[in-house]
Amino acid sequence: MAQFFDIHPDNPQVRLLRQAAALLTRGAIVAVPTDSSYALVCHLDDKTAADSLRRIRGVDDKHHLTLLCRDLSELASYARVDNKQYRLIKAATPGPYTFILEASREVPRRLSHPSRKTIGLRVPAHKTLQCLLELHGAPLLATTLIPPGQTEPLNDAAEIREQMGHDLAAVIDAGACPKEATTVIDLTPMGEGGEALVVRLGRGGLQRLGL
Repeated sequence: MAQFFDIHPDNPQVRLLRQAAALLTRGAIVAVPTDSSYALVCHLDDKTAADSLRRIRGVDDKHHLTLLCRDLSELASYARVDNKQYRLIKAATPGPYTFILEASREVPRRLSHPSRKTIGLRVPAHKTLQCLLELHGAPLLATTLIPPGQTEPLNDAAEIREQMGHDLAAVIDAGACPKEATTVIDLTPMGEGGEALVVRLGRGGLQRLGL
């Protein structure tokens, strides 16, 4: 059964989050709260962990996984971003937005979309998750926590542990979490002179992006 980390939403206990970060470094899958909904996360450079992430989520390699980054400097390391794309991302960062971008060479080929060579990236505005990212010291590979066969994300830590605890190493509970996925924006058309494409309208509003 998954470990359960009860984290204070305003003053996250570093000691507990350091334990969660250690689990991730060892290849574990952890359920974490975000500013949109709960997500499943794992270490970026662990193929076995990434395969487990897809299996638990019930998706194949054509499903876009997302890199959770601490800030825009990290984001730029994993994606090719021009000035116009960067200005749009900066206007929405941090926040409940996922941006699809052309993956850089830093992204393992097995993690990018197999035909498009793209990757989803976001910078979450969630204190506990930001602390975990800081302690981990690198982006985390993530996917929205929607159980196989369901359409809505889970947002209650106790329910997540009850339903999925045997597949997870840990569940982080930092209080109430929204039950709405991110807004997904495909920015790859902008690299060819086109316009940003709204793939999914979620918690993040389009007005903030000027769309």
